[in-house]
Amino acid sequence: AEGERARAYLARVLFLGGMGGFWFFTTQLLQGVLGLRPALAGLAFLATTVPNSLAALSVPRLTRRHGNSLVLLVGISVASVGLAWLCKAQVGSSYWREVAPAMLLIGIGQGLSLGPLTVAGMRGVEPRDAGAASGVINAAHQLGLSLGLALLVVVFSAAAPSAPMDARNALAQQIGAALSGTMALLALAGVFAAISAGRVKQPA
Repeated sequence: AEGERARAYLARVLFLGGMGGFWFFTTQLLQGVLGLRPALAGLAFLATTVPNSLAALSVPRLTRRHGNSLVLLVGISVASVGLAWLCKAQVGSSYWREVAPAMLLIGIGQGLSLGPLTVAGMRGVEPRDAGAASGVINAAHQLGLSLGLALLVVVFSAAAPSAPMDARNALAQQIGAALSGTMALLALAGVFAAISAGRVKQPA
């Protein structure tokens, strides 16, 4: 049980690292590459936040029917597909055709993942240890956000073009690399979640 929780904590660190990068770099994408004003860029995130909330509300029903592990793996997979789509956005991309659908998938994926990640981190914990386990989950959450963003900023900087390039196109190239990094972090989170799922006996 301890090993399963450890893998769940690591999956949470990786997942939050990727999602923290998504929120940070997509803001740069919307304003610096697509040219949206700050207020419109904020509204553009409704394509993620609304599906996120609706998906999260459906998690209790879905986990009762399909099990926590399956919902978690589907959530991470859907978010990864959305990130793969989003990292292709370039100067001249249409928000409605090429960005909003990707953000919608990412919102659904995040909404389906966070609750099951928490459940996985609490699995098998004795009532007297619930507070400590909850603290570890919160620490993993914050650690993932901080370390993930730090790592992705390095990826962003390393992707700077060596040859002269228009500033917006150069920014798009760097953001695409950073968003590819977020996808890699989510893929690793999915690996650890899948390992844990394979070791957990689901109720009949």
